[in-house]
Amino acid sequence: MLRVPVQNPDGSPAMPTKASRARRWVQEGKATAHWNDAGLYYVRLVAESSGGHTQKITIGCDPGKKYTGIAVQSANFTLYTAHLVLPFDRVKERLGSAVIKQGKIIKNVRGRALQRRARRGRKINRKVPFNQRAHRQKRFDNRKRKGKLPPSIRASREMEIRIITELSKVFPITMIVYELVKADVDLTSGRKGARSGKGFSPVMVGQNWCVKQLQSIAPVKTVYGWQKNNNGTSQIRRYLRLEKIKDKKAQVQKSHAVDGIALAASEFVRYGVTPRKNSDTWGWKGSVNITYCIFRVITRPAYFRRALHFDNAEKGGIRKRKGGTITPFNVRYGDKVMAEKSGKTYIGWVGGFTKTKTKNISVYDHNWKRVGQFSPKKVQLIRRSNKLCVV
Repeated sequence: MLRVPVQNPDGSPAMPTKASRARRWVQEGKATAHWNDAGLYYVRLVAESSGGHTQKITIGCDPGKKYTGIAVQSANFTLYTAHLVLPFDRVKERLGSAVIKQGKIIKNVRGRALQRRARRGRKINRKVPFNQRAHRQKRFDNRKRKGKLPPSIRASREMEIRIITELSKVFPITMIVYELVKADVDLTSGRKGARSGKGFSPVMVGQNWCVKQLQSIAPVKTVYGWQKNNNGTSQIRRYLRLEKIKDKKAQVQKSHAVDGIALAASEFVRYGVTPRKNSDTWGWKGSVNITYCIFRVITRPAYFRRALHFDNAEKGGIRKRKGGTITPFNVRYGDKVMAEKSGKTYIGWVGGFTKTKTKNISVYDHNWKRVGQFSPKKVQLIRRSNKLCVV
């Protein structure tokens, strides 16, 4: 049975309630209905509740390079699950000058690094001697900065922190269970690397920074996915009979969210020893109930941020405007809208508009693939942009 999050009048989280009770509260005026950025419906009480007792609720986070699984679990109910599509590849492409895979350039990208090189080249007068050229002096030495995270990894970890922060506003979280990736040593080469011994995983970089950020929300417990004491993520998942598929790209609960459930459930069940009179016995201790719950797929809109203009000018030296969120209509890039065309209704996000005589609005799905172009009169605003696409 689904549970609806509840907030006290001051905005602090209370224990979730049944959907029928929350609906009755809203109808009777005892509560107001709201939606948060994580795609979760919740109610806020108008008057103080009679009892403020809360039970143990944990969040499980299974971070990855491109995808992350998150779940909220109590002893009796699974309250929420989410599949996060991280912006790792997109941020990496925009910052770099090319996408390289297995030593080959797949496609060139006009990233920030390439733009910076071209801009420096344009500012240098190569007709004068080298010692007289106007080279801009460096503002700082970026080779000595400690604790700096690559932008692609930082963006991924910040997306996880944002979703967990949104969940902590509607659930009384008592613990965050975060899975760590541990590098081993390739005995053949002596190099430290991932579990296959091929090199450090991008997931490892910044995971300690992420844990420190999460500690400001709730106490954080770190675990390894393959612990030898049967309390690892995979062992708990098998004990709870949670099926996991091998397709990591699949945007379903069985791809990554089940690991989040297993991590959250580790606070309620664990493999340990029970003392006996004759001999101690090993087995699973505690109990947890895995139930049907809400599942969300969360991505980031892929529109371009505002830049001054395109890199290359067109004929006549005209440089077109690049990026931004402004449109000639009452919607902006990233806004969630409902559009109608040929008797069919579509829900998506604004990602552009045509500049021809018949100006239309381009609507995209959560994977940022264009659904179609619609007349502005048939596009209705649902919600302003919060820089997340939730389905």
